[in-house]
Amino acid sequence: MIRLHHCPQTRSMRTLWLLYELEVEFEVVLHAFDKSLREPEYLSLSPAGRVPALEIDGERMFETGAITEYLCERFPAANMGRAPDDPDRMAWLVWVHFAETISQHAAALTQQHIMLYEDAMRSPVVMKLEAARLGKCYDALEARLSTPVENRDYLLTSGFSAADVSVGQAVYMARHFATLDAHPAVADWYARITDRPEFQKSLPDAGGELYTQDFYPAWETAV
Repeated sequence: MIRLHHCPQTRSMRTLWLLYELEVEFEVVLHAFDKSLREPEYLSLSPAGRVPALEIDGERMFETGAITEYLCERFPAANMGRAPDDPDRMAWLVWVHFAETISQHAAALTQQHIMLYEDAMRSPVVMKLEAARLGKCYDALEARLSTPVENRDYLLTSGFSAADVSVGQAVYMARHFATLDAHPAVADWYARITDRPEFQKSLPDAGGELYTQDFYPAWETAV
């Protein structure tokens, strides 16, 4: 049995999307993105009080990179992972974990724009800095995706994988704070992967969104 502990529009969306791609049976436990994640019962699943937490066969996991690697190894038939002897294994690992680089900047901006409840708490300097760092992440993706390599529709030459899921979900979050206007190859790739039914299934229901705006300008304080 697989049980995913999930908050909409957070890192746990990455695992939710992957589970749909793997076509395995699982259940979802929804949590509010609030202090309830610090309660002892939840901390027994995720000691830092973060999502996702994954219960599987009586064991528990946390940290999306580890969960991604484990699930892809556990369910190889979907070809979401790459075996150690696969030529794309190195690139797969790099991009799966690069998703967290993107996510840490998006998380900092989420805190600034969403979680801090008074304008005086927010820092325009931090907002501008973190948005610029997202731009640098997009630069890295643009360089990868615009390289003239055969079949480079995805991050790996060998095709769609959990690397696209991980980075794609991170970009989904980041686009609330930094647009893809200056990164056409990234925009094309993002449109391609988010057109997948499995991505659409991972989106929050109406009214369950963490973000109340599609975009939060970095130079403004609270809305």
